[in-house]
Formats: sequence, C-alpha cells, structure tokens
Amino acid sequence: MKIFKRILLTFLLLIIISGSIFFPTLRRLYWTMTLFDKEVIAENFMGMNKKFKSHEIQPGEKVFQFPKGEQIQLPEVFTFNNQQYQTAQYLDSSFTAGFLVIQNDSLVYEKYFLGDTDSTQFISWSMAKSFVSALFGIAVEEGYIKSIDQKVEEYLPELIGSGYEGVRIKDVLQMSVGVKFNEDYGDFYSDINKWGRGFALGTSQDAFAATLVREEEPGTRNHYVSINTHVLGMIIVKATGKGLSQYLAEKLWEPMGMEYPAYWLCDNLGMEVALGGLNVTLRDYAKMGQLYLNNGNWNGQQIVPENWVKASVTPDAPHLMPGITQSNSHSFGYGYQWWIPYGDEGEFMAMGVYNQYIYVNPTTRTVIVKNSANYKYNELGNPYASSDVIIELFRAIAHQNNKLDSI
Repeated sequence: MKIFKRILLTFLLLIIISGSIFFPTLRRLYWTMTLFDKEVIAENFMGMNKKFKSHEIQPGEKVFQFPKGEQIQLPEVFTFNNQQYQTAQYLDSSFTAGFLVIQNDSLVYEKYFLGDTDSTQFISWSMAKSFVSALFGIAVEEGYIKSIDQKVEEYLPELIGSGYEGVRIKDVLQMSVGVKFNEDYGDFYSDINKWGRGFALGTSQDAFAATLVREEEPGTRNHYVSINTHVLGMIIVKATGKGLSQYLAEKLWEPMGMEYPAYWLCDNLGMEVALGGLNVTLRDYAKMGQLYLNNGNWNGQQIVPENWVKASVTPDAPHLMPGITQSNSHSFGYGYQWWIPYGDEGEFMAMGVYNQYIYVNPTTRTVIVKNSANYKYNELGNPYASSDVIIELFRAIAHQNNKLDSI
C-alpha cells in the first residue's frame, strides 16, 4: 500500500510539473486558435501583450503632437465600380476601431470605436513590414549592410540550403523571392497559419524560415510571403547587433517624438515578430505616414534616407507594377515593403491583415490611418474587407475640401 501511494504521489507530482511547464504554451496555442473569433477579436487586437511575450519601446523625452487643424466631416458617400457606399456604414461594417486623418500637416479628424482610445496600442499586423523597411534603409545608410544587391546568405549563412540561398536582399524587400508559400489566413493548413501555430508553441521563427524551399526564379514574380520580412529582420539583427525593438527606439521612436510607448511581440528566443507583431497607437502610426510623406525628413532631421524612401514606394520592375498579371497576383504594386495603388497621385500604403492601413497621398498631403478588427475579413467577395474599395474612401477624403485641388 505504501508503495502504491508513493507511485501515485510521484505520478501526481509529474502531472503538476508537466502542467506548469506546458500550460503556458498550450494557453498561447489556444489564444492563437481563437484570436480572430467575433466575440474577442477587438479586445485581442488591443491587448496582444497580455497574451504573448513582447519587448516594450519607450518614446523619447520630447513628444511631438500634430497641431489641430480645422476639423472635417467625412464624405457621406463614396463610389467604387459604380457602386455607392455610405461612409458611416462602411466604417461600421469593416469594424473600424480607430480612424484618423492628417492633412497639410494638421490633425483634422480622429475617432475611436470598439473600445479603442488615443492611448491604445493596436496590433499592426503587416503594417509592421513598412517599419522594418525603414529600419533596413537606416542600417544600409549607417553602413551595417553594404548593399541590397548582396545575397541573403552573406549575412545569414544559416539559410544556406533553404529557398533563400542565392537570393538578393532586394528581392526579399520586394516580395519576389520565389519560395513556395501559402499566405491564405482562411486556410487552416496554409503556411502562414502553420507559422502562427509554431510561434504559439514557442518554436524559432528563424528555424521556420530555413524550412522554406524554392519554387520559382527569384526576381520574376511578386508573391507575398510574410516570412520574407522575418528574414529582413534577421539581417538587421545580425548586421547591427541590436534587436529590432532597440533599433526602432533609437532610430524612430526617440527622434520622432512618438507620443506613447509601443511594444513588439517576440518569440521564446526574444526575436521580434518582424512580419506583423508591432503594436502602436493611432497617432504614432500616422507619424510613420507623415515621415514618408516628407521623404524621410522629420522637422528638419533626415531620419530615413530620402533615396530609400523614394525607392521604397516606387515599383521598378514589370512584376511589381499595379495590376493583376501572371507575375503579380494583387491589384496593387509593390516597393520595399510598401504597397503602391494604381493611379497618378504618387499614393502608397502600409497594409495589415484584418484591415489595418496607413495611406499616404503626396498630391493632397494627406495621411489616413485605419485600425480595424474585421472578423469577416476572410469572407470571399466581402466589399467591407477589400483594399480596392477602401482606397476609394481614402481618396474621397483626401480630395474633399483640399486646397491643392483648386490650384
């Protein structure tokens, strides 16, 4: 009987120990699997650091606030493909959490929904890619990275043998690597969802990147692969010797006078989720758009090299031009981690899944930021999840009562 009790106690002790070790991981996996559920998606998007590990990014001592301009009313309606949409209904049906307009350097509209506030750090998803691009351009300017014509393995020998071997860094920046990858968030078995479950279980993002294989010739087709941005992050960390959060704080947050702290989700090894884990307030997202509107210059200080900004928002090869073709599966064009819409106004955008946007229109000097928690994002044919539709709202706002239009 004593032996049985000892065995039972040992067994229970093992269960307790195992539970204490594996419970946090299983809990993160559960959170990942239910992250986009209707009942909790908005709350999750505004509190990712409550569920996952992260690095905090502190603002500088001097805070910049946009001056208040004459407040505008949004246009009542806008049109896409001869169909008219009510603006208020569109914002509601796309589950907008925050909406802000900067025009002619002044804050002219700001409104919050779904419990969002001006101090809420909201998940960027793939808008983070544009921040990584800015850091990459700074690292090139500072000499940490010699040239974007170098091959990936010159900085990351651990990716020799993967689909990234022999690929120019420029092709990684332009989402033209040629690796085999399925980015469909609605497909449970897609590569991006496999990555997500692996992240939740604590596996290395670096190791995941090394598993991707070559599918086609690099530099020939615009194929959106989020892991490409992780590879860019790996290069920045290896070249500078600094984590992405530290580099972001030094090069952007402090000199630009960001108003609030931010945080960047990271894996168990401390590597940031470069492809989409940055969490920032609405006004500070707008500052990133304003920085690029001004060609990388912030109040007289060149933060991001001007030539880098211009190259980042300028497609320079046929497969990167706007328009759906055999070499580009999206209606928008692509630069260095920035999207370029069709049109002649020089517009560009940072975009994130579930309808996160930083829209920049140099012609009308307009920056618009939209944060959303659109649980219907993956519904096929849903106009309230379409970037092609939302850009027409952005354009209607940009041109409404704009002084430059009358010149």
